[in-house]
Amino acid sequence: MSGPDPAIAAVRTAVREFLAVSGKPGELCVAVSGGADSLALAEAAAFTGTRAGLKVRALVVDHGLQAGSAETAARAASTARELGVHTAEVLKVRVEGAGGPEAAARRARYGALRSALGGGHGLVLLGHTLDDQAETVLLGLGRGSGPRSLAGMRPHDPPWGRPLLGVTRAITRQACRALGVDPWQDPHNEDPRFTRVRLRTEVLPLLEDVLSGGVAASLARTAAQLREDTEALDTLAGEVHLRAFTGEGLDVAVLATEPPALRRRVLRRWLLDSGVRELTDAHLRSVDALVGNWRGQGGVWLPGDLVAARAHGRLFLEAPQSTT
Repeated sequence: MSGPDPAIAAVRTAVREFLAVSGKPGELCVAVSGGADSLALAEAAAFTGTRAGLKVRALVVDHGLQAGSAETAARAASTARELGVHTAEVLKVRVEGAGGPEAAARRARYGALRSALGGGHGLVLLGHTLDDQAETVLLGLGRGSGPRSLAGMRPHDPPWGRPLLGVTRAITRQACRALGVDPWQDPHNEDPRFTRVRLRTEVLPLLEDVLSGGVAASLARTAAQLREDTEALDTLAGEVHLRAFTGEGLDVAVLATEPPALRRRVLRRWLLDSGVRELTDAHLRSVDALVGNWRGQGGVWLPGDLVAARAHGRLFLEAPQSTT
C-alpha cells in the first residue's frame, strides 16, 4: 500500500516533529483562514494530534472586512471539520484602532485567538510557512529593526506554535490538491497596497532571479541562526540583569563592565518590565549612553511619559516634573 502524497507527508512530519519538541499541550488549536497553508496545517494537526490522544480544535476568525466574509469563515470551518478536526468555530471580531487596517486586523485576530484559548496551557498552531519567514526577515531588514527582528518568527512562542516555518507555500498548496480541497484565495494577498504583498510578488521573485534561486530558504536559515544567537545573548543578559537589579533600578557599576550589545539587552528588559512600551533602538542607545558615555547629562525621555536618569551610581525611572 502506498503512503500519503509527499506534500501531505511533509506537512504531517513538520507538525509531528514540532509537537515532539514543544511538548504535549493541554489543548491543541489551529488557526484556520481557509487558505492553503492553514488547511494543510489543520489536516496534519488532526492526523497527528488524534494519534497523540489530543482533540484538535479549529478557530476561524471572521474579520468582517470583505463582502461575504461570514460565508467564507463558515466554509473554512466546514472544510476543517472534513479534514478531521474535532470541532471548528468562527470567531467574529471588530477591526479598529491605530496602525492601518493590516495591523488592526492582526491585533483583533490574535486577541480573539488568545481569548478563545482561555487561560489554560493550550497551543494555537499558525500556518506561517518558510515563505512567510523570508518575507518577515526582509521587512525587518528594510526597516532597520535589528537582529531581533531579522531573527523572524519563533517556531514555539506560547501560546503560538508555527510548525511550518521549514515548509514552503508550494508544498501546502500541493497538499491541498492531494487532499481534494479548494483553498480560499484571499484578495488581500494580491493587493499591492500592502507592503508584504509587494515583497511576495515583486521583491522576492526578483531576488530569486538575480541570485539564481534559493533566496527564501537562505533568508529562513539566516533567521534561525540569528534567533539562536539572540536567545543565547538574552540568556546572558538575564544573568547580568539579576546582578544589576537593585529593586529600584540598575547598578551602573555592574553594567559598565559588560559589552554594549549585552548591556542594551539588559536595559531593554528592565525598561519593558517597568512598563515602557514602543521602545526604539534610539531610545535604548540614549539610555545606554547614561552608562557607557556618561558626562553628567540629563535624563532620557521615553514612551509612556517616563524619564530614565542616573544618580548615585544607579539608573532609575521617574515621571517628569511638571513645569506648570
